[in-house]
Amino acid sequence: MISLELIREISRSSPTKIVLIVLDGLGGLPDALAGRTELETANTPNLNRLAAKGICGLIDIVGRGITPGSAPGHLALFGYDPVRFIIGRGVLEAVGIDFSLEVGDVAARGNFCTINKAGLVTDRRAGRISNDECIELCRLLDGLVIDDIQVLVCPVREHRFVVIFRGEGLDADVTDSDPQQTGVAPRVITAPQPKASRVADVANRFVTRAKKTLAGHYPANMILLRGFSQRPKLPTMGEIYRLEPAAISVYSMYRGLARLLGMEVLKTGTNIEDEFTTLKQNYDTYDFFFLHIKGTDSAGEDGDFERKVRVIEEADRVLSSLISLEPDVIIVTGDHSTPAVLKGHSWHPVPVLLCSKWCRPDRVSEFSESACVSGGLGRFPATQIMPLAMAHALKLTKFGA
Repeated sequence: MISLELIREISRSSPTKIVLIVLDGLGGLPDALAGRTELETANTPNLNRLAAKGICGLIDIVGRGITPGSAPGHLALFGYDPVRFIIGRGVLEAVGIDFSLEVGDVAARGNFCTINKAGLVTDRRAGRISNDECIELCRLLDGLVIDDIQVLVCPVREHRFVVIFRGEGLDADVTDSDPQQTGVAPRVITAPQPKASRVADVANRFVTRAKKTLAGHYPANMILLRGFSQRPKLPTMGEIYRLEPAAISVYSMYRGLARLLGMEVLKTGTNIEDEFTTLKQNYDTYDFFFLHIKGTDSAGEDGDFERKVRVIEEADRVLSSLISLEPDVIIVTGDHSTPAVLKGHSWHPVPVLLCSKWCRPDRVSEFSESACVSGGLGRFPATQIMPLAMAHALKLTKFGA
């Protein structure tokens, strides 16, 4: 891949504008009855209009056959090698809710979940409990002190929360308790290296106490922890690309990642139309916008094919308000595939379109997995999206003599 150091050398500021729209988990697989993916099923006149004017292809997020998580997926879209730059989910969630992480804090992403009498996980998301329920349950768990380590519990959204372990000499190199599947018991947290044994011990004791506290709060009668991490140091997008970047997202994790990369995180409402309205209101202030749409991924993970189709159609409908602004570059893609038939992330390549008055259009006339196979961009690593966006916005100078 092209190094960030090289991109930094040839990047330049300009008044042109780039909009990157990420429909989380966009890629899908054909429905057994109709034989079409969610994207191929959806009515998407505006996306098709951009595809016909632009150039399309497929991207591999981490590598062929590798199923990416959300954090590496987005890092790749922003041009950061997701294998080299690793950010834990706990840190992303904490920063996303504006929690002030102190030096040495260890953060973990938490799920309220459901277990049966045998202790096996039956629902990793506890039926997606309400935000109010999440707040109340976090209040019950917050404020413990275990072996001089503070345990701070903060609500995020629905079944999601953040746990921060605060104390001296902590190390985040521990395993997850979340088995990432149902029908099995939560895992015991372990420390691959002795230096993290204290965190593993305290985290396990916290989980045990939480199980007792939540016993009467079905369906949220247990917790799962993953993504133990500490705040990393990363080069910002402003430093690398000389951009004034802004992020628009309803979900905290993506706001957290954007903030870590130096983006201005804009306040927005709770739905897709609100997000596009926020972009329009701030259009003159920034030259790069990352707009994140979560509903496609949530529907895919729930195995709800029709709902994922509806989210895509809603995004397409609102897209007209962005097209009317005539950004110099519009890119639409996803951070990974989440086929409803699999009810989870998958390794399948993700469709991508790039529309700019300086692009060389191909013969693709619709935005879909099957159409993008024939696109002029071909199949390429997701880390190349930002160089392509910068080039089509005339923000890169010539390399070499």
